[in-house]
Amino acid sequence: QLQLVESGGGLVQPGGSLRLSCVVSGLTFNYYFIGWFRQAPGKEREGVACISSSISSGSDSTNYADSVKGRFTISRDNAKNTAYLQMNNLKPEDTGVYYCAFSHRPCNPRMNYWGKGTLVTVSS
Repeated sequence: QLQLVESGGGLVQPGGSLRLSCVVSGLTFNYYFIGWFRQAPGKEREGVACISSSISSGSDSTNYADSVKGRFTISRDNAKNTAYLQMNNLKPEDTGVYYCAFSHRPCNPRMNYWGKGTLVTVSS
């Protein structure tokens, strides 16, 4: 049975850090591209970061939305079936529900599998 469970969200002050985790069971973890997406109140969901499949030609390559470059880092631990999003220097505009998602193909808005999300609130 497939399960994607995000954790690590919470309330943090501007300039602070959080690390989100996404633990997965029920799929062959290293085959998949992993994306982190977020949805702010009243806005559409947007892609934040992506890491390629560990068996693809661009093994474990990463890319980021311009708004988070230099502040966020996506990573994966295939031995633990866990994906991470390290978020530093957080800003109020980073507030939203963060989702991990998995796809057989490069990250896109229609990923195959989605978690239920974890809320990140950046506020003083």
